[in-house]
Amino acid sequence: MNAKAQPWLLLITNLPGHNPALRMRSWRALKAVGAGLMRDGAYVLPSSKQARELFDGQSAEITAAGGYTHIVSFEASSDEQHSSLLELFDRTAEYRDALQRLQKLKDRLAKLSELDARQELNGVAREVALIVARDFFPGEARKQMECALEDAESAINSRFAPDEPHSARRSVARRDGKEFTGRTWATREHLWIDRVASAWLIRRFIDPDARFLWLKRIKDCPKRAVGFDFNGAEFTHVDSKVTFEVLLASFGLEHDVGLVRLGALIHHLDVGGIPVPEGPGLITIMTGARTLQPDDDGLLAAMTPVLDALYAGYANATES
Repeated sequence: MNAKAQPWLLLITNLPGHNPALRMRSWRALKAVGAGLMRDGAYVLPSSKQARELFDGQSAEITAAGGYTHIVSFEASSDEQHSSLLELFDRTAEYRDALQRLQKLKDRLAKLSELDARQELNGVAREVALIVARDFFPGEARKQMECALEDAESAINSRFAPDEPHSARRSVARRDGKEFTGRTWATREHLWIDRVASAWLIRRFIDPDARFLWLKRIKDCPKRAVGFDFNGAEFTHVDSKVTFEVLLASFGLEHDVGLVRLGALIHHLDVGGIPVPEGPGLITIMTGARTLQPDDDGLLAAMTPVLDALYAGYANATES
């Protein structure tokens, strides 16, 4: 985004010396609406009518208590300054925390009553709504969070109200694994993260006898082959889900904690969103494997033990 395209409002405050209650009240109010703290007493928001009203309200309260304020409208002087301002409004960490709460709910779903499950889901949904209200520059993390909320609601409905009609939005059809054994699977050549992980998933959990075709041109995909991770393929991205996640949902694997955590890693590396700590390491390994292997068969063979190890680590990790 061009630095000149986004106007900002800056509130500069100078509170009376010995009024900690006002200082705390002002800080909490500005934090609640998502204002970015540039330095002590200096807050910034994307310029809007609502932002101006919020800053005017805080200004009036501070002035009435004997302090003084300035409200300044400005534009970033460079793309670098613009980027540093955007970082003040990055809600990724907040979405990550909410997503972890949601995953814990799904992991415990079999042990919960319907009332407890729905109360926990509503609690996470309220928390996410507050984050969304402060998310002035939504991106992949927000889409990922919204999709996860709908998936959790669908899981609860499937457990406690299986006969009720459910929304088709972001739905992925459940497939019969028996129809996908001993098949030929095809995707684009020069594998990268989502395709190599999906091929690993297919061979490890869906079709142990799978054969793979790496296509130079999508139009050369044989009619009897099962396509994945390209436009028009039988299995490919659906809304916020990457192909790996679609395969999990399609074949009933989304309750495997290790695969779900691996899916979150693949999602982030493929389309962005909520970061996963192992991401940079997997990118480095994948990049190195590509330079060492002569073709995609060799690359899949080289990456298989890496993905095996990641899956085992995720599946066996204890909750802190």
